[in-house]
Amino acid sequence: MFGGCTATKRLCWGKMLFAYLLQTRNLSGADAVNALRPFYFAVHPDFFGQHPREREVNENSLKRLNGYLENLQKPGHLSHKPAQLTFYVRETEPTSENDQESSKIPGFRTVSFTLDSRDMLSTVLGILNSCSLSTDHVQCSVKGTASPRKGATTFYRPIKWDKSYYAFTGFKDPEEEMAQAHRAEMTIIPWLESNREVALKKLQDSISLREELERLKKDLSDRLQLSDVRWQRSWGIAHRCGQLHSLSRLTQQSSESLKMAKGRIVIFTDRTGMNAAGHVMLGTTDVHHHWTRLFESIPSYYLLQRKVLHLQDRVSHLLGGIEIVHIEEMQPLLSMEEYCSALDAFCNKLLKRRVPIHPRSLRGLQMILENDRFVPRLHEMGHFSIPSVCDPASLQWFLVTHAQKARDNLKRKEELKFVEQELTKACKDRASLSRLYKEPSVSSKQMIDCCRRLIEEPLPSLDGMHLCVSHYFSILQDGDLCIPWNWKRKS
Repeated sequence: MFGGCTATKRLCWGKMLFAYLLQTRNLSGADAVNALRPFYFAVHPDFFGQHPREREVNENSLKRLNGYLENLQKPGHLSHKPAQLTFYVRETEPTSENDQESSKIPGFRTVSFTLDSRDMLSTVLGILNSCSLSTDHVQCSVKGTASPRKGATTFYRPIKWDKSYYAFTGFKDPEEEMAQAHRAEMTIIPWLESNREVALKKLQDSISLREELERLKKDLSDRLQLSDVRWQRSWGIAHRCGQLHSLSRLTQQSSESLKMAKGRIVIFTDRTGMNAAGHVMLGTTDVHHHWTRLFESIPSYYLLQRKVLHLQDRVSHLLGGIEIVHIEEMQPLLSMEEYCSALDAFCNKLLKRRVPIHPRSLRGLQMILENDRFVPRLHEMGHFSIPSVCDPASLQWFLVTHAQKARDNLKRKEELKFVEQELTKACKDRASLSRLYKEPSVSSKQMIDCCRRLIEEPLPSLDGMHLCVSHYFSILQDGDLCIPWNWKRKS
C-alpha cells in the first residue's frame, strides 16, 4: 500500500515539474521583448530627452534589466541574483490629482520593483504588473503557444517549493536569496571591501587610455580653437577616445569646414545639430558626412541665434523682467531651430493676450520654456518651467503667486551648491580619493547627505581611486566605483 502511495507521490511531483517546465518554455527571448513593448514604450530613454536625470536612471535600469533577461535565457541557468530596479514611467493616461501630487515630476511616476523570478514568463508579468500595465496580451500569447486542452487551467506563478526541496536538491531558495539581498542591499563597507581590488585593477588598466583621452582632447581643442569638448552621456574612456579619433580624422579630410567651430563648445551626443545654447552637437551614430555638413552650416546659425536672443528679450519684457534661460543639463538635445520656434509661438501668444504684470516685478527670476509640459511648475532649484502652450492668464497668476518661493529657492540653490562643493572636497581629501563626483541625476541635497555620512563612516582604503555617487552599487568599465547616494550602514 505504501509503495502505491510512493508511486502516486512521484507521479504528482512529475506532473508538477512538467507543468513548471512547460510554463518556463512559454516565453522565448523574442516573445519577452514583444510582451514588454508597452513597458519599453513607457520607459524608453528616447522619450526623456528633455529630462536628463530621469533618462539616465532609465538607461541604467534598462541595462540591468536586459542583463537579467539574458541570464534567464542561458542554458542550464539555475541560480540568479535578485535585482532591484527603478524606472520613471511616462503617464499615458490622465492621472488623479493625488497621483500628480505624489509624483515629483509631472507626467511621470516612479516605479521600483525587485526581479527574483527564475523564468521568463513570471519576470515579464511581474514587470508589467509593477508598472500597472495590462498583461492580457501576454496571457493570450501564452495560451496560443501552449494550446492547453479545453478545461485545463494555466498558472503563471512559479511553484513555491517546500524548504526540504532546496535542502535535497542543492538549489538555492529564492526566498532566502531575496532576504540575503535585502540584508546586503545598500551596505557600503562590505561592498567596497569586496569590490575594491577589482575596481583598482580596472582603474590601473585604464590609465593609458585616460592619458590618451586628455591628449586627444587638448590637441583637438588647440587645433580647432574650441572652447571645450564635452560628452552628454557617460560613455566609457575607450568609447570617448574613439569619438575623438573620428573627429581628428575628419579634421584631416575637411580642415576648412571645421574651422567654422572656432570658439564654440563641441558636445558628443545622440543627434547632430546646433543646440539651443549654440553648442555644436555631434551625433555619435552619424557618419562624417553629417558632421561636415553641420560645420559648413555654422555661419547660417548666427542669424538664428540673434533671433533667439531678441525673442528672449521680448518675452522677458512681457513677463515682468523674468530672465529666459536655457539649462543645458535639463534640455540637452533641444536644437536651436526647435527652441526658436517654441519661443516665437510663445511670444506671439503673449502679444495677443497681454498679461498685466509690472515691468520689473519678476526681475532676478528665471524660467525655461518646455514643449512637453501642459502645467507650469516651480523647480526646486528656483527656476520656473513654463509650457509653451500655457494660457497667459493662468501663467500670470502662477508666476505672481510663486515669485517669493522662487526667490527663496534660488537663494537656497546657491547655498546648497557652496555646501556641496565644501563637503565633496572634504570627503575626497579624507578618503584620499583621486576623484569624487556625482551623476547628473543626483541632486545637490542628495550629494550633501551622502558626503556627510561618508565623512563619518570608517571607509576602507580608497587611495587614488575614483568614486561616483549614483543610485546603485556598480563598477564602471574604467574602474570607477559607483555607490548609491542613500547607502546604508551595516546593521
